Formats: sequence, C-alpha cells, structure tokens
Amino acid sequence: MHARPLFMLLLSAIVSGCGTADDAGRSAGASTDGAAGDSGAAGADARAGRTPGTAGRGPRVVFVGTSLTAGLGLSTPDESFPARLQALADSAGVPARMVNAGVSGETSAGGLRRVGWVVSDTVDVLVLELGANDGLRGLDPARLEANLEAIIDTTRAHWPTVEVVLVGMEAPPNLGARYTAAFHKVFPRVAEERSTALVPFLLAGVGGDRALNQGDGIHPTAAGHEILAHNVWPVLEPALRRAAARRSR
Repeated sequence: MHARPLFMLLLSAIVSGCGTADDAGRSAGASTDGAAGDSGAAGADARAGRTPGTAGRGPRVVFVGTSLTAGLGLSTPDESFPARLQALADSAGVPARMVNAGVSGETSAGGLRRVGWVVSDTVDVLVLELGANDGLRGLDPARLEANLEAIIDTTRAHWPTVEVVLVGMEAPPNLGARYTAAFHKVFPRVAEERSTALVPFLLAGVGGDRALNQGDGIHPTAAGHEILAHNVWPVLEPALRRAAARRSR
C-alpha cells in the first residue's frame, strides 16, 4: 500500500498515543465498560446517538475496537468510521443502528474481558477491530488469536445468528519478521476457522499518508476515517443485508 514503511514506523508510537486498556472509554465516541449512569449496551446506544426505542429500525451493529474505532482526536464522534458507515447504510437504504463501543488502548484481552457487556443487549452484527495494540506491545499472536475466537464464540453463544465482521491489522516491523508474519496470519485464520467476514487491513490507503492522519501520524483525520468506512463497507453491507432479512422474517 502507499507509504506502508512510513506507516509501520509511525505505528510503533501508537502505544503512547493510545494509553493502556485501563484507560477504557477516555477517547471521543468510546463506550466504557459498565459506564456510570448507563446500563449495559443500551447505554452505548444512547451515547452513540441511537436510542433503545429505535429497535425496530434495523439490525443493531456493535463495533468493538481500539482508538481507531472510537475516533480518538476527531472533533465529533460523527466523524468516526462507524458513524460514516451509518451514513453509507442510510444512503444505500439498508436499515442499521451502528453502536460505537471502541475503547482507546484496548487489547484483545481487554475486549474479551468486556464481552459480557457487549452481548448484554442485541447484537445482530459484530464488527471486531482488535489487535493493533496487541501487536504494538509485542503480545503473543497465539493469545490474540485465542482471544478473538473467544469473543466470537461468546457472542454467538448469546446471539446465534450474529453476523461477524473481523477487521484485520498489521504489526510493526521492528518486532521482527517472524513476529509480523505470525501476526499477519492471525486474522485470515480466525476468519476461516470461525466462518466470519474479513476486512483484510483497516488502514489500507490511509496508513502512512500524512495528509490523512493527525499530528501524531497514527490516528486518521476525518478524511482518513471516510476512507476507513469505504474499506469496511463492501464487507459490512452484505452482512447487514443478511441480518436485516432475518429480522424481517
């Protein structure tokens, strides 16, 4: 992809930019793990601009991810790629309610810890964007794989007809060729073994492009998030249509 080496060099700084998983919910648009004043995932609907009263309007799509999903550094949550996907769905006439449950600094282990909260309300489509912080911290790719599979399995145990869209990421090259190769294989393998849809690389066309990233060189600008949405949409749209068809039966 364009400027990929530069992107990978800059990406190695994301840990300090994102904080840790204990900083959950401190970024714009993020839902917190058991947030005060809100109850479970229904509270996330309200924070994302969707209310529980819209339940009949389409599949409920929950985005579980990192600061990339949360929209760290953007002016408003409406600039994040999940919000842009809502606009794309609306334009395409595909009913959907996007719920942004991205958390700054989240690892796959953190996502697994809060999966009970995620499944506490209806999940028609799960968009799973985890792994960037695992890679940046050099965490075991095998553990990442196990955590992603456990999140998917737990969600399906509660919501058997859920559509799952797995979002791929890459590890920085400074961790060595063996590590980056092992990391790269995680996402397609999980997608195959768990029969999920796969977005190969969320940051395609954005990573490494200074004009599409904020001053930290890591987190996309509003224009960058627009591209992220278009990276995800071709994979998400069919899942949305299948989920919508099931709800209409």
